[in-house]
Amino acid sequence: MNDPRQQQLRKSMNKFEKTSLTKSIQQLCNTFIPLVGLWVAAYFSLSVSYWLTLPLAIAAGMFVVRTFIIFHDCCHGSFFKSKRANDIVGIITGVLTHVPYLQWKNEHAIHHATSSNLDKRGVGDLWIMTVEEYEEASLFEKIQYRLYRNPFVMFVLGPFFVFAFQYRFNRKGARRKEKLNTYLMNVLIVAMYAILILLVGWEAVLLIQLPSFYVAGALGIWLFYVQHQFEDSYFEHDEEWSYVNAAVEGSSYYRLPKLLQWLTGNIGFHHVHHLSPKVPNYLLEQAHNETPPLHKATTIGIKESLHSLKLALWDEQTRRFVSFKEGKSLALRKRYPINEAS
Repeated sequence: MNDPRQQQLRKSMNKFEKTSLTKSIQQLCNTFIPLVGLWVAAYFSLSVSYWLTLPLAIAAGMFVVRTFIIFHDCCHGSFFKSKRANDIVGIITGVLTHVPYLQWKNEHAIHHATSSNLDKRGVGDLWIMTVEEYEEASLFEKIQYRLYRNPFVMFVLGPFFVFAFQYRFNRKGARRKEKLNTYLMNVLIVAMYAILILLVGWEAVLLIQLPSFYVAGALGIWLFYVQHQFEDSYFEHDEEWSYVNAAVEGSSYYRLPKLLQWLTGNIGFHHVHHLSPKVPNYLLEQAHNETPPLHKATTIGIKESLHSLKLALWDEQTRRFVSFKEGKSLALRKRYPINEAS
């Protein structure tokens, strides 16, 4: 249901869908060199104090997040003009971030094509239930959903489950090429750890990699979560769903301090990215600044984003995310409407 203005807004992104070999190589250098440097510094700091090692490992984890943004651009074919170059760098960065390249690329493409579509949930996105669906669910389904939405499960256990376990297996219905790519990347990840252990020993690898891996995974999940889970988001059934509205209204502009914005590869401009996945990460801010209609996207800061932790259900009547408590209250009102005239 795109009107001419929506089509024009989408076309206005064309001028930003241009990769720069110079900028891409610069980004590889200012990401990989600090990542390796921090990891090496963390290793040598082990002989001094682990309290020195820990912040270095956490800082390395932040650069793993930046590495993931490069991986993410490669999946969209927006980091290099060459498909081969995107595939090669995508596999390398996928090994470093523990994410299977073709599996994630295919699932993420579905996420972009169906984001905020109530009739096409389930692939490449978070589990979201409506108030009505939750009320009609079985006790077991409700327990499952509550556990899934629990912040401890999602942000403490989630990173280890998703990046260490879930991504090691192929998704249902995956084609042969995707399956082989997942197997290949699993082998490469094992080989990477084998080499690290041979060089510095398993204790050092564990002490450095565990906090680094956790920080990167938790931040990755948080960024994906907060940029689609905000109170006045956008969801529609298929017949009313609009790609442009899903991008601009269903994805937030997560306003971060400049250092965090840089470390997270401008992914806070998520509304721009969803409107045009071909815009490389280093042009997202410019695309936002030079396109006035995009300034209307929901803007949230760090403080406001913490509010999203209590949001769990989408209410189709009020068209907003609500907590479990508010969802129960809304369901009761629908079931036992109050006669306002009385």
